[in-house]
Amino acid sequence: MINLQPAIPLRSGDAVATVAPSSALNDDQRLLEGLSILESWGLIALEQSVADRRWGYLAGRDGERFSDLTQTAPLLACARGGWGAARLLERPVPWKPGWLLGFSDVTALLLARLAAGFAGGVHGPLLTTLATEPEWSRERLRRLLFGEPLPQLSGEPRGRGKATGPLLVANLTVASHLLGSPLMPDLRGAILILEDVSEAPYRIDRMLTHWRLCGALQSLAGIGFGRFEACDTPDADHTSFSLADVLQERTGDLDLPVVMDLPVGHVCGNAALPLGDLACLDGDRGELSLVS
Repeated sequence: MINLQPAIPLRSGDAVATVAPSSALNDDQRLLEGLSILESWGLIALEQSVADRRWGYLAGRDGERFSDLTQTAPLLACARGGWGAARLLERPVPWKPGWLLGFSDVTALLLARLAAGFAGGVHGPLLTTLATEPEWSRERLRRLLFGEPLPQLSGEPRGRGKATGPLLVANLTVASHLLGSPLMPDLRGAILILEDVSEAPYRIDRMLTHWRLCGALQSLAGIGFGRFEACDTPDADHTSFSLADVLQERTGDLDLPVVMDLPVGHVCGNAALPLGDLACLDGDRGELSLVS
């Protein structure tokens, strides 16, 4: 991975610009609640009108949503996920130093921005999910953005020692559609954390198999799995593979640390993580920590 200049920590009085790169908003109440939390940290929310934009199922036409990414502010905070962010990457994005916050469909922007050499991407709550996050998760995000140390995250250990490398965090489905493109950062020696929502085990199997066929999983230093919400299909006769079966089988032969069930993803308690920062994944202790 190319050398990255760290993003400058936010300070009270810095501006926040709202970005709506994906699906249209159903209402603006949760958006305003999220902005209110950022303002309680001393940040200043710039005027926005994304709640009223709609083009089919998207939050405005591609040009409107692309213009959101060109705003000048220390923090670009994404409103919601869904679908549409990858459409904006069909032309070069004029990325600027600073912070970009979001997850789910925003994975496409976070990865593309990192591949272009820009630090400051944060896989964390969206503006429309921030108000429902527990206090520890909100405080973690605040600490990350303001340059304060973060506590480690704990999951379920699957062994094979520990490894250190640049951190990548992604929605599995979205990231799978960037494989083979210049929008995917270098995976060699990386610590990769994956999460997803509403994907049946066989579809997760198919995607992880694609990563294996590309040699992507084999090139990692370590792999962690966040929450896979609503991804297990009830099977009364127990003849199908469970989500746990698929994750274990598709990574069981990789000679690298594996950690399961990290608090990352489409759940209340979506721990913010900075893309590109050096991280350590301990498969024996089930821990993910940043290396200062």
